Amino acid sequence: MADEVRNTLELRRTAKETKQYKVLMRVLALVLLILIMLVAAAYAISYFYSKFGSFTVKIDKYDMVQQGLALSETPDYNISQSVLNADIVYNMTNISGLDIPPTVDQINGSHNGDNYIAYTFYLINSGDSTISYEGEMNIENVTKDVDEAIRVAVYKNGEKTVYGKTKSNGGGKESDCDSTFLASTIVMKTAHEKFEPKAKDKYTVVIWLEGNDPDCLDNIIGGTIKFGMNFHIIETT
Repeated sequence: MADEVRNTLELRRTAKETKQYKVLMRVLALVLLILIMLVAAAYAISYFYSKFGSFTVKIDKYDMVQQGLALSETPDYNISQSVLNADIVYNMTNISGLDIPPTVDQINGSHNGDNYIAYTFYLINSGDSTISYEGEMNIENVTKDVDEAIRVAVYKNGEKTVYGKTKSNGGGKESDCDSTFLASTIVMKTAHEKFEPKAKDKYTVVIWLEGNDPDCLDNIIGGTIKFGMNFHIIETT
């Protein structure tokens, strides 16, 4: 009799433990699923930024750590950064460059309009040595030939230059541009010699689709473009 009671208790205990085990496994599976979804979302965001993000600014990490070259969205900074990302404008349609506010370079960080990207940042010599640097803006990804009608205005310490591709008929720069792209994937280059300690260069980059460009046609609808601007030190004195 005692053996039967003991066996019954053991069976009940085993059934209870089995139920608890199943519940625990379901909870763990749910937690794992949530973690996988979070990782997938983070990866998707990172992938989208790296492939189709509108504008990224980078400096060489060695130049930042060893020489003190730093990026910041404000002239006063506490944290040295080697990468900055501008906010993306989705479903951007064409406008005239004349529609962009003349004070567009007076706001720090991302300050996009409805149909243009605007980003202001500072390149700062936070080190103790005088340096010389170079910078280059590149087209890192483009689809559906949207670059044919794109415009890029670069303000360096308040001085504005508008860049665009050479006319598709080979007739030189567009009438609203100050300069053509240097190459099919190179927008422009910049440099600063004898960039002294604590010195700051202010850059504002504005990107839009120029509606008055003859190549601004329906076939570029749905196109994407990503720009990157990279800086590096070429000399230290």
